[in-house]
Amino acid sequence: MKVPMAPDVTLRSALISEKEALEALQWRASLNNPGDREALLTHADAIEIPLDQLAGGLVFVAECAGGIIGFAAIVARGDGDSELDALFVEPGLWRRGYGKALLLHCVEAARRRGSAALHVVGNPHAEAFYRACGFDLVGATETRFGAGLLMRMGL
Repeated sequence: MKVPMAPDVTLRSALISEKEALEALQWRASLNNPGDREALLTHADAIEIPLDQLAGGLVFVAECAGGIIGFAAIVARGDGDSELDALFVEPGLWRRGYGKALLLHCVEAARRRGSAALHVVGNPHAEAFYRACGFDLVGATETRFGAGLLMRMGL
């Protein structure tokens, strides 16, 4: 499924040198969700992109006019599938298809890695987004931020 985007937006692998900028974007996006604010401020150490993810080419950015407007990351799971580990878009650019484009880029990367499915521990406020992108709810879990939804998309 192709997602229409502005022609000047590109998706590419993140650079190690962009770590700080990506973490700052994650802060902005996360703090923009009122339900996440208190938990995030309590667990400020949660926002850190591992260098091995960046070095391994598992973090992808959406870039427009030379600036990063969003990013996503996947990690390998022990069962051979992949996990969506991050998906953040600048708050002022939400609901324009950038998150979905990043997600679909991760789907293709997971397929290339031989994964049969992409999993995510989703925030309940993002359930409709993940369902619209093709994820199914398969369970629930508790995270240090509260309730999380276990979701899976077959590839």
